[in-house]
Amino acid sequence: MAYPGYQQQPAVDPLWGYFAAVAGQDQQIDAEELQRCLTQSGISGSFQPFSKETCRVMIAMLDRDRSGKMGFNEFKELWTVLNQWKATFMGVDRDRSGFVDHGELQTTLTGFGYRLSPPCLGILMARYGSNGRVAFDDFVALCVKLRVLTQQFQARDSQRNGTATFQYDDYIQVSMGI
Repeated sequence: MAYPGYQQQPAVDPLWGYFAAVAGQDQQIDAEELQRCLTQSGISGSFQPFSKETCRVMIAMLDRDRSGKMGFNEFKELWTVLNQWKATFMGVDRDRSGFVDHGELQTTLTGFGYRLSPPCLGILMARYGSNGRVAFDDFVALCVKLRVLTQQFQARDSQRNGTATFQYDDYIQVSMGI
């Protein structure tokens, strides 16, 4: 109930505390700050903390102004996506080893809607795996890059036929920007 002259304070988002603890004066966080924030939040659970490189690609995924940083709204968006990927990873990692193998990765990516050839999946396993297994941190990096590259490809595939045209500079920006 509101009384005359009484202003109800807006509810504080529970994620604000994690974000504000590392954000600078500009209320933005960079990769190192994101790494600290995610480690302090415990979102990686029993998995290894996120690497600085994975934090860089997570920022790049949502960095619409290409500043190399993210604000609170982007952080909340990332938090949602991370929790979805974590739930998926844990659901596929049936033996609770903290890793997914080739078959589990293929099943997961197919479930996400990616139709990747065996050679393509082999490249992903070679890039993100170790001893035929992919850890959670690397799984997140792989998911980020697939998401961003797919979005960029689809934006250039005007006929929706699986063909896109890139100028060289555009290709470099897309591929190196994540």
